[in-house]
Amino acid sequence: MNGGGLMIWPAPAKLNLMLRIIGRRPDGYHLLQTVFQFLDLSDTLRFQCREDGEIRHLDPIPGVTLETDLVVRAARLLQLASGTALGVEIGLDKRLPMGGGLGGGSSDAATTLVALNQLWEIGFSRERLSRLGLALGADVPVFINGGAAWAEGVGEQLRPLVLPTPWYLLLLPDCRVSTAEIFGDPDLTRDSPRIKIRDFLSGRRGNDCLSVVCRRYPQVADAMEWLGRFGQPRLTGTGACVFAAFEKEAPARQILEQVPERFQAWVVRGLNRSPLLEAMEEATISWGVAKR
Repeated sequence: MNGGGLMIWPAPAKLNLMLRIIGRRPDGYHLLQTVFQFLDLSDTLRFQCREDGEIRHLDPIPGVTLETDLVVRAARLLQLASGTALGVEIGLDKRLPMGGGLGGGSSDAATTLVALNQLWEIGFSRERLSRLGLALGADVPVFINGGAAWAEGVGEQLRPLVLPTPWYLLLLPDCRVSTAEIFGDPDLTRDSPRIKIRDFLSGRRGNDCLSVVCRRYPQVADAMEWLGRFGQPRLTGTGACVFAAFEKEAPARQILEQVPERFQAWVVRGLNRSPLLEAMEEATISWGVAKR
């Protein structure tokens, strides 16, 4: 497949089931406690190897320059770190909203690192890819590792978790939240006490960004209020998406039919294992068969 094969890979969404800000490093990065779980909602990326070393993005995102596009940055970073002379054409079918708190950009970057590690036959370990990915975003490593996790530090210190896998009703209000703006707000709580995993499992699932996001983005407050009529609404990351959990799919779909037109909405399943891991294992098997 090296030099000719087309590879198609998922870049799944995540939810932050809890987010606490417990401090701040001297360099300005916030110290977090959070819990990541994946969703069966994904972007899709397509990779075609090039022999000339050029990295070409076939589906650039409007308003995002190639210098800041995380897919291109991830490809260039791996190319530089590995010293490969190969390039790639990358196609992107974008489903995950920008500024929605679902980790779409970081997930795209993680999938690019994992897929090109395979396509270019580089052979970096998952740990090495995670270290590279951290330079692109604090939550890139969780997408590379591919398991639901308790996270600390800036989000890169991961401990695997096995969580319930409910159905979620996910709402996207008509706004795009700036993470930098939220983390720069002077009213943001930055000194929450640390909690233990058992505290989270027993129900401590707040999000320290919620009050700031709702004040700055009334559309998010509106979504929280509407969803609160049917369940316990929560904010993922810094938003803008809000979600509520349901044990079964049918109730979530019944509420989905009532969602006002001012919101985009999905019914999705929580996953403890990322679809990216399955794609990685499948590609490894196919790669081995193709090289025999």
